[in-house]
Amino acid sequence: YHGYDIWEIPPNGQGLTALMTLNILKNFKFDKKDCTDTYHKQFEAMKMAFADAFDIITDPKNMKRDFHEYLSDDYGKIRAKEISENAELRNPVNPPKSGTVYLCTADKDGNMVSYIQSNYMEFGSGIVVEDYGIALQNRGSDFSLEENHINALAPRKKTYHTIIPGFITKDNKAVCSFGVMGGYMQPQGHVQVVTNLIDFNLNPQMALDAPRWQWKEGNEFIVEPEFDKKIIEELIAKGHRVTVADNRYSFGRGQIILLADNGVYIGGTESRADSNIACY
Repeated sequence: YHGYDIWEIPPNGQGLTALMTLNILKNFKFDKKDCTDTYHKQFEAMKMAFADAFDIITDPKNMKRDFHEYLSDDYGKIRAKEISENAELRNPVNPPKSGTVYLCTADKDGNMVSYIQSNYMEFGSGIVVEDYGIALQNRGSDFSLEENHINALAPRKKTYHTIIPGFITKDNKAVCSFGVMGGYMQPQGHVQVVTNLIDFNLNPQMALDAPRWQWKEGNEFIVEPEFDKKIIEELIAKGHRVTVADNRYSFGRGQIILLADNGVYIGGTESRADSNIACY
């Protein structure tokens, strides 16, 4: 993406959703972050990626297409050409709620780790391992009971998985470990953080603090209270259904460690929740 390699875990994880979005957006040159055209293209690319993701992502052995096709230059170019001046429906489904924990770390030798863990919904399944106090996750809730659904429940099958640690390299060298928690907000947060870092040259803290948007369903988006009111009006004029949220809690919670050119680490920590940068 614009000179950098963005890494996500493969399906059955939803990292492909973030990569498909960036694969579309890399066909545009963004000169300004806070403008209607930038957000419009991001909105449309995100909807396209989710529409395709919900159609194909499941256990790799059950996928009906090779997911690498969606990472090709041809796919990105075709989808980019479909973006017009107005909002269009991309036939997605309604994302459910969830919860996760993310952390990243790095050492003096340049080794970097991007790590994520999740019980999915609050305390997961509600089942705790006897004598250990470990709560088991409830990722099975993403299975469908519709026989022909791509994520139809089946024996020994993995379902669509939302947790996705992110990583950035350049010239085969580690540059940045990052992640954004929040169920189906995760790929959306990844796209916004990556574009903030690469396209708009924001430092890690600014990249995290910048007002976020979130696709919900159809042409419906919610934005944080700090979002520019004039841009909201112009996005609505393009056909997007944009609502200002009462708070920032549902827009993901992220962390970033960036390795600068001079070998110094730069950390960014989430302002939307309890978080911390620890140095040693």
